[in-house]
Amino acid sequence: MNLWTMIFLIVLVGCATNVLTERYRAMGRIEKRARKESGPASTVDESAVQTRELQELRERIKVLERIATDGNSVDANETRRIAREIEALRGDQPG
Repeated sequence: MNLWTMIFLIVLVGCATNVLTERYRAMGRIEKRARKESGPASTVDESAVQTRELQELRERIKVLERIATDGNSVDANETRRIAREIEALRGDQPG
């Protein structure tokens, strides 16, 4: 590859990069314009969706906390101990 071919390729890559950058910027401007034109109605819808998602996440966290704490309670430990004793007795039986 000679010097002029390398210079040409470097310029070509630079131009392609500029074209792609401007394309993505234009897409962003079009998207911003579309959001502005849609008005506050979509903002209310988005707010309602976000509120519902937040409530669902809080419920999931409550369930996970209950699972984490119930697994470490005295009753759960007692249940596990009894289950281990039963399994140990089953293992002692001739089969």
